[in-house]
This record gives sequence, structure tokens and C-alpha cells, in this order.
Amino acid sequence: MTSIIDLFNDLVSAGNGVIWGKLLVYVLIGAGLYFTVMTRGIQFRFFGHMFSLLKGSRQGGEGISSFQALSTSLAARVGTGNLAGVAVAIYLGGPGAIFWMWMTALVGMATSFIESTLAQAYKVDHGDKTFRGGPARYIEQGLGQRWMAVAFSVCLIIAFGLAFNSVQSNSIAQAMDQAFGIPTWVMGIALIVVVTPIIFGGLRSIARVAELIVPIMALFYLAVALFVIATNISELPSALALVFNSAFGLEEAAGGAVGYAVAQAMMQGIKRGLFSNEAGMGSAPNVAATASTQPNHPAAQGFMQMLGVFFDTLVICTATASVIILSEPALQSGDAPNGIQLTQIALSEHVGSWGSTFIAIAILLFAFTSLIANYSYGESNIEYIAGKRRAAPAIFIYRLAVLAMIMLGAVAQLKTIWNFADLSMGMMALINLVAILLLSPLAFAIFRDYERQLKAGVEPTFDPSQFPRLSNKVDPNAWPTPVEHQRES
Repeated sequence: MTSIIDLFNDLVSAGNGVIWGKLLVYVLIGAGLYFTVMTRGIQFRFFGHMFSLLKGSRQGGEGISSFQALSTSLAARVGTGNLAGVAVAIYLGGPGAIFWMWMTALVGMATSFIESTLAQAYKVDHGDKTFRGGPARYIEQGLGQRWMAVAFSVCLIIAFGLAFNSVQSNSIAQAMDQAFGIPTWVMGIALIVVVTPIIFGGLRSIARVAELIVPIMALFYLAVALFVIATNISELPSALALVFNSAFGLEEAAGGAVGYAVAQAMMQGIKRGLFSNEAGMGSAPNVAATASTQPNHPAAQGFMQMLGVFFDTLVICTATASVIILSEPALQSGDAPNGIQLTQIALSEHVGSWGSTFIAIAILLFAFTSLIANYSYGESNIEYIAGKRRAAPAIFIYRLAVLAMIMLGAVAQLKTIWNFADLSMGMMALINLVAILLLSPLAFAIFRDYERQLKAGVEPTFDPSQFPRLSNKVDPNAWPTPVEHQRES
């Protein structure tokens, strides 16, 4: 039995080595650069427009609003990686890793726009004033490959729906045990008590909770980080110089280790950035598709999800990086195997002993919201595989499985499961990237349609009949044809 488990672990590790070490990072970055070029730098040209869409983003009627969809995707994105992952990137790659996290996020914003726009275009009416969609649906409808769509869904359910929820509950339980001495089994039961009514309430319940918690937790965390920056403002220029010098190996130039230092900074920054903002992974489009957009156009939610990548990496991850880099004791610390200790050391240096407790509470909120958002991704794909009419029993079993994984994750170290989750996530990301690259001409056309109407001074409205590749695949209940629409040129 032990030899079978060891063989399985070896195969999973080998798979992760190929996917994450030799393939996925390059495909993600390459796709992001391609989308950036083809949209003529959409993330830069429409930077202000992203924020302008926030004004009407809470108008979702009885369904899920664009703001709720953004909050839910941020709930999944903003997790322990924003605290621990940033610290690990700095610990292993030096301060220069942060620069490459920024670059990854800027490129990833274009990828996030493409996948979320496609998810909106192919969304379907759920019959309860909400919608469903995501990579599985645009793979089947856009490419006609259901087997590929099912493979994506299975990988997502394993990674996000089950395994990553055990990771989040483990992070919460360990943090509460270390900060307050709460036994891990007690925290596991407490999580189940709190999570059960939320997930049994469905996607609308999750969206409402995310809309309430995510902005508050992000603002509190940013407020503390801004306080640290303000009290160390004189050190900020040298800290920024350290980031840029380390990113290009200028700190190591004298020692002749430039190549290795730059490679480490790049790899750590890119990998941690991708893990954090999930651009191109195919996770966020599942919730992007649920929104009733304002304006009534797929590109509107594409812009909102671009904003999610910006907030996750360029704002929240930068806040964590600032706290660490402005702390000399933290940079010199050699005790940061999981990253959290490094972040706690840094914040405690700036604000006193309560900094460690604050990080523990931040982990609780960040990981909790990731937990419920990850669940929502899985539910959407369970329903896709089973079909709406047969989905209820499958979703009920899935909910029980999620609760079991939460409890198991709180009390046990599940390294094998987590490694398999990494493999599943890598496979779903590759499937999604192939799909959005093949469907990108349609996404570009939808973007040009939105841009053309915007330049004409009218509120963009989507008419699927103007897109031959899409018109016979779209759900007419999701996108009723407008009376007037400027045709695609």
C-alpha cells in the first residue's frame, strides 16, 4: 500500500514539474502578451474606464450584480497567497520578485478580460434571475468539445472545490491555534457551522457574503499597510530602488551572480503572481458569467475582472511586500518556511506585538472568503456536468464533501492531496488557455464592438446576432437582441 502511495506521489510530483516548471508559466505569460498586443494594451488604455464601471456595478436587479461577481472572484483570489505567498517570493527570490509579480499582473489583466468576456458571452439563463457559465460552457459551445469541457470541470472541482478548501481551512486552523491557542478540531467545527448555511444558500448567498466581507477586509488590511508606509516614508525611495535593483540583478552585479539572481527573482515573482491573481486559470470566469452586467455587454464584466487582478496583485500583494521590505529584521530573518512568519515578523516590527495577531485575523478572513468562493466555482461545474435538472443530488453530495474536506484540512496535513490539487489546477489552466486562445478572435470582436459604441457616445449594448460565430450558440434568454445596435464592421 505504501509503495502504491509513494508511486502516486512520484507521478504527481513529476507531472507538476512538467506543467508548472516547463510549460504553464511560459504559456500563461505568452498568452497574456498576445492578448495585450491584440487589444493594443487594453489594460492601459482602459485603466480609468475600469474604475468608472464601479459606479453602476451594484445594479443587478434580483440577480447577481457585477460588483457581487467581482467581490466573489476577489474572495477566491485574495487568500493566504497575498500574505504568505508574497513573503515566500521575497524570501526565495529577493525583493526583485515583487517587480515580476507586478509585470505578471499587468499582462494577466488582458488575459482576465478575454476569459471573463467569453464567459459572459456564452452564459445561460438559470431560471432564477441569475446566470451560469464559465470555461466549460464556452469550450463546449464555442469549440464543440464537450469532453474537453468535462475534463476542465473535473480538474476544477478537484482543485478548487475540494482540495484547496482543505488548504484554506488548514491555514485558518493553524493561524488560530498559533495566535489564540484554539485547538484545530474546534476551529474545524466552527468553520463548518459558519460555512454550512452560506453554501447551502447557493451562489446568490455566497455573492452577498462576499460583497459584504471582501471590501471591508481589504480596506482594513490596506489601512494598516498605508500606516506602515506613512511612518516609514523616508525609507520608501530606497525600498523601491531595492526592488528594481534586485529585479535586474544590480545588487549582485559586483559578485558576478547576476544571471542566477535575476532568474530566481523572475521565477518566484511570476509563479507567485500567477497563483495569486489566477489570470488565465479559468477559475474567475465561473463567477464572471453569473453577473447581470451594467452596461448590458459581455465586455463590461471583462473590465470588472481586470480590476480584480489589479486589486489582488498590484494593490494587496504590494501592501504585503511594502510591510516586509520596509522591515530590516524581516528581510534578515531566516525563519520563514511558510511565509506567514516572515509577514508576522515584519508587521510586528512596525506596529508592535499586536501585528502578529492582526495577521492571524487577516488570514482568517482572507482564507474564509476564499473557501466559500472556491466552493461556488465547484458548484457551477457540478451543475454543468450533471445538467440543471439532475444537479440537485450531485450538488448536495458535493456540499457534504466540501464540509468533510474543511474538517479534514483543519486537523490534518494533506500534502499528497495538495500536490494533486496543484496538478489538477495546472491541467485546468492549460485546457482553459488553449480554449481562450482559439476563441480569442471572437473576444477581440466583442471588445471592438464595445469600444466602437463607447466612442460613439452611446452606452454599449450587446447584440449577439451581429457575431456569426456566436449567434446560434448564445442563450436568447441571457442576451435578448436589442432593438437597435450598431453592426460590427
